[in-house]
Amino acid sequence: MIIKVNGKEVTLEKEVTIKELLVIQEVEMPDYVTVQVNEELVDQGRFNEVRVKEQDTIEFLYFMGGGSF
Repeated sequence: MIIKVNGKEVTLEKEVTIKELLVIQEVEMPDYVTVQVNEELVDQGRFNEVRVKEQDTIEFLYFMGGGSF
């Protein structure tokens, strides 16, 4: 199965959940990542149930706080 993760093609042997994909892709700080599947944000509480399908486009997003001096 071929999907696109952060703009790069990734081949998976089988369908996986978002949580499993975070492990496979060795995502740093998985508790702080926002995941977008086909341009729709997925609630973190659903990472165990939402399955990645053939040709899905996945984006791992990190929102950083900042300020000014």
